[in-house]
Amino acid sequence: MIPALAESESLFATLDSLQSGPAALRDEFLLLVVVNHRRNASASEVTDNLCTLRKLATAAETLPHLGWVDAASPGRELPDKTGGVGLARKIGLDMALQRLDWAQTPILANLDADTLVRADYLTALCAHFANSQPGAAVVPFCHRPADDPQQQRGIVAYELYQRGHVLGLQLAGSPYAFHTVGSTMACRALDYVRAGGMNRRQAGEDFYFLQQLAKITGVRRVPGTVVYPSARFSRRTPFGTGRSVAQLAADTAPPRLYYDPRCYAVLNDWLRLAAQDTRENPAELLVRAAGIHEQLVEFLRLEGIEAVWPRLYRNHRDQSNRLAALHGWFDGLKSTRLIHHLTRTVWPRQTAARALPPLMLRAGYPAPVDAESQLAVLRNHQIGPACTDCGLPVTSTCCRVPR
Repeated sequence: MIPALAESESLFATLDSLQSGPAALRDEFLLLVVVNHRRNASASEVTDNLCTLRKLATAAETLPHLGWVDAASPGRELPDKTGGVGLARKIGLDMALQRLDWAQTPILANLDADTLVRADYLTALCAHFANSQPGAAVVPFCHRPADDPQQQRGIVAYELYQRGHVLGLQLAGSPYAFHTVGSTMACRALDYVRAGGMNRRQAGEDFYFLQQLAKITGVRRVPGTVVYPSARFSRRTPFGTGRSVAQLAADTAPPRLYYDPRCYAVLNDWLRLAAQDTRENPAELLVRAAGIHEQLVEFLRLEGIEAVWPRLYRNHRDQSNRLAALHGWFDGLKSTRLIHHLTRTVWPRQTAARALPPLMLRAGYPAPVDAESQLAVLRNHQIGPACTDCGLPVTSTCCRVPR
């Protein structure tokens, strides 16, 4: 499923890349594009989307499994208030449910209209879900190199932030330690339904969707392939890759974007304490939490721990069930909010040169201080040795872009 807003120049390269896989496997997949904009869209967005619709009609002559939703023609636009990428994804995914062969345990995969895939993409997806018990997954990603040096600095800084944060969550023992990039999401159709489907958020829909899937089925990484999002600027959403890259590229100084590693240490200590504590009294729990950090206690009180903890304990006497319920309450959003609370009150954000080496050393990785080398190391470890043609000035094994 591919949402498309003013993507006439990039969408068809994405569709072409999807045709590089085995023909027999391509025939098993429906390609569904949701061409969309809100009623208050700019004239250029409207013109571009109408161009996309015309091109799709032509492309369908050679792509028999291509379908599209027209949420862009006059009278079919998305609502101004609720329209956006979340609603576009929801429309496409919900409509796809009606076309699936449910006897075959179907899967739903998300891409973006500016994202390229490799020839092994569909093969890797099918192989993963044939053997994985958890019903949701993320595909490894690597932003394509930008043509403009300033923009390239921005995408390096932003992807490094994404990868550093996931590394910190992994070291903290969080079950939400996975990338939340819309063009990497996939799940079994049954688990999509169990999760309540896609949300309607105008941005951050990927984060909340994957968080819900993690709670009901678990999220794993798909091995054996990589997807390649664009490094371009975008100002369509309140936050997201394109907007963040634009802001980072405009700043010539090393960005203070990265969380202090001590934030992840506090999260780790808290998750271990909560998993091991068998006492129902929240006051005793908070005494022990104070031994980790006083601001952890402040945050837990703000989040209502004194009411939540006794309820978790009473409803889940079995420790494993209580741990699952704990992670359902103290989820990826609360973990991020704790880190933001510590960042605001104790440890401000740092440059990559200061924030990332302690995390990388703790993980047993090399710990360079320049951003390009740090990104190469994290790509290597989080993607694996899958690629050879890296656009960064440091030798890496994870950045081949489909030609």
